[in-house]
Amino acid sequence: MIKTRKQILEVQNTYNEAIQRGKARIVVCAGPGCVANGSPQVYEKLVAELKSRDLYTTVDCLLQDEASESGVTAVNSGCQGFCEKGPLVRIEPEGILYTKVQPEDVPEIIDALEADTVVERLLYQDPETNEVIAKEGQIPFYKYQTRVALSNCGVVDPEDIRAYIARGGYQGLANALNMSSAQVIEHILEANLRGRGGGGFPAGRKWAIAASQEADQKYIICNGDEGDPGAFMDRSIMEGDPHSVLEGMMIAGYAIGASEGYIYVRAEYPLAVQRLKKTIADALQYGFLGTNILGSDFSFTIKVKEGAGAFVCGEESALIASIEGERGMPRPKPPFPAVAGLWGKPTIINNVETLANVAHILDKGVDWFKSIGTEKSPGTKTFALTGEVENTGLIEVPMGRTIEEIVFKIGGGIRNGKEFKAVQIGGPSGGCLTKEQLGITLDFDSLRKVGAMMGSGGLVVMDENTCVVEVARFFMNFIQSESCGKCTFCREGTMQMLDILQRIVDGQGTLDDLDLLVELGEMVQIGSLCGLGKSAPNPVLSTLENFREEYLAHIVDKRCPAGVCQSLRRYVISAEKCKGCSRCARECPANAISGSVGSPYAIDPEKCIKCGACVTVCKFKAIEEVW
Repeated sequence: MIKTRKQILEVQNTYNEAIQRGKARIVVCAGPGCVANGSPQVYEKLVAELKSRDLYTTVDCLLQDEASESGVTAVNSGCQGFCEKGPLVRIEPEGILYTKVQPEDVPEIIDALEADTVVERLLYQDPETNEVIAKEGQIPFYKYQTRVALSNCGVVDPEDIRAYIARGGYQGLANALNMSSAQVIEHILEANLRGRGGGGFPAGRKWAIAASQEADQKYIICNGDEGDPGAFMDRSIMEGDPHSVLEGMMIAGYAIGASEGYIYVRAEYPLAVQRLKKTIADALQYGFLGTNILGSDFSFTIKVKEGAGAFVCGEESALIASIEGERGMPRPKPPFPAVAGLWGKPTIINNVETLANVAHILDKGVDWFKSIGTEKSPGTKTFALTGEVENTGLIEVPMGRTIEEIVFKIGGGIRNGKEFKAVQIGGPSGGCLTKEQLGITLDFDSLRKVGAMMGSGGLVVMDENTCVVEVARFFMNFIQSESCGKCTFCREGTMQMLDILQRIVDGQGTLDDLDLLVELGEMVQIGSLCGLGKSAPNPVLSTLENFREEYLAHIVDKRCPAGVCQSLRRYVISAEKCKGCSRCARECPANAISGSVGSPYAIDPEKCIKCGACVTVCKFKAIEEVW
């Protein structure tokens, strides 16, 4: 049971000294992407191989000084970020990173470790220069990042509290408990920590409002209901560095006078749920949760609440309703949760990434935090970089970086030599930005000026073969199916917008549909109750503004420039290649092909149902698909 800062430092120093006794530490990524590609099997093979060579040791053995200097520890970590190249294995202390490791590669890796060499074929190779790079920090994907919220992800063993303490964990909490609650809030206000869940509202202002309320009970809620398609930032923090979330919640609880917290995490994240529950148990055992924390008068407990996966529960009032056992639906505001939230009591809701920054600010100081990012948006932001980019994965960059820097430096550019077309930022609530907007800086205010928003941090890169109309239809389909149905504008408006978009991609749209989309979108923005409904039309309105000519091509020319919308494809028989065998006409279920044997046949586009049967049976490759 830890009661003092001195005891925290003792654990930190003892753990770090023990790790240094061994020859090496092998860290296997156990993030979702690497696990899907077989990293658990790599870890099992690694431990078995080390044991067979009498090299394997554990942290506990090193702590007891029972291992020789040749001992090697092996641990699973959270997401190391470079999902495109997983499974990832890092050799410490050198920082050598092996990519796309398979179980059969393990003996060669151990051979190289014993010989103090590297397995060159498993190292990262720059696709432009063909340079082979051994050390993680020199790979462009990592080189241009600044990790704060993710600083422990992929580094610590997330199920070992000592590993977190060894990295400076719980020092921020200790500092906070040596201040008054008002001083803690002032620190967060001065740092201008803005909510990383999308809106960018200053966290310190929320805390100050809740702290000023008179109540017999107050609550802290961590919003881990990450529902955007393709987003996995909060998940990676909860799985890879869960103690940072707990520490942030404790500091927030102390600041506003709360004694109880909830982590709301969707049930689709079973590993996050498992690790959070273990983290809470370990924190209780070590004295960081419970009564009289670190010898103070502050007491705090945390519970995990599993959500059922409703996208609307990312909205704070719907999330509160879900915790209370009701259907997750937004509630009118005011009152805001900081005044009357969970069970009518003052409640602070911050998302996972926001809370993961708190302890760093209390530990390293306001000036340190404000030295990163921009004046109005200090600090960093995590993104799930996905889509048609060479290097996909989990990244963290200082606020103020441009889209171009992220796509072409960290992301390595567009795949297969294609042209950059657009980037969708913020998921279903965000906006679509064009090539002309590559220089826009990623911060809350700059994005808002161009009709986009940070959102939780999804960043989907599109190339020339992406149809933005279909992208808008995809996001609207997601929003419509996830609408809770409480607001008429959101429930009916998104349905009508989806119907129009479906008509357009089916080749049945009209020019009047474009004006109607704008009108409906603006009404949904104005009339919806919650932020999710108000931002629902963003993907449609932003693509209409930036790619109107592509909508016109679908409507006027009945053509999809990107060659994606299947209803707009046409089949044409080449007169030069057709031998007049009539096989295509005989196979056509719609009788859309006519002609005479020995002469070129032709397809009637009005009758053609675009089934592709003619293409399949033509031996002379005379039938072409055109857009």
